[in-house]
Amino acid sequence: MSHKNVLAVGYATHFRMSLSNEDNYLSYLPFTHSMEQSVFSVSMVTGLKFGFYQGDPLKLVEDCAALQPTLFVSVPRLYNRIYAKIQAGFAAATGCKAWLLNSALNAKTTGLSANPAQANYTNGCYDKLVFSKVAALLGGKVRYMISGSAPIDGQVLDFLKIAFCCPVLEAYGLTETSGGCSGTVPADPVSGHIGNPIECAKWRLRSLPDMEYLVTDKPYPRGELCIKGTNVF
Repeated sequence: MSHKNVLAVGYATHFRMSLSNEDNYLSYLPFTHSMEQSVFSVSMVTGLKFGFYQGDPLKLVEDCAALQPTLFVSVPRLYNRIYAKIQAGFAAATGCKAWLLNSALNAKTTGLSANPAQANYTNGCYDKLVFSKVAALLGGKVRYMISGSAPIDGQVLDFLKIAFCCPVLEAYGLTETSGGCSGTVPADPVSGHIGNPIECAKWRLRSLPDMEYLVTDKPYPRGELCIKGTNVF
């Protein structure tokens, strides 16, 4: 992997997310993970500041409270746990509190999908009354969240967008592509896909007749995904 590969992913990510040296990130994923390495490449381009966790995943909430990261990157396994914990707390509510939670969720769900061209992640009233307490789990200042390394349910992504009042981007990549390969953008109101190729990469599908995967398949082409670009080592 060359310096050129690393910077290609860093610049592409910066182009999409507008990070700066005012942003910070809590590093807790293994550095052998290509996704974690790609976040470091972003720091080379943007000046993104890094904080390192204590070494105990069970203390991540404590670490987030101390650092107050503006960027949070994780994997579906952890996001699903966060989702389950918040949902359990909401389900336990009764009376007026339950009514308020349901009203907040319904209002923000509508706001998220009301404009097909632009997702709306905030609601001044409900964010202050309900979701600020949820956002505090990650320090309260997260501007972007990213999920990678495995598929994640679109319903979970939408809930996290509502609960943390910020874009939750889904990314796809390989070690061979220096981490990044594609991703959604903050303005995208639709969850459940991996977005479009990042700016330094080109994609094509190659038919695999032996497996009956053909680029002429309807309604969606199928085949082997081939990737070319400055991010490919």
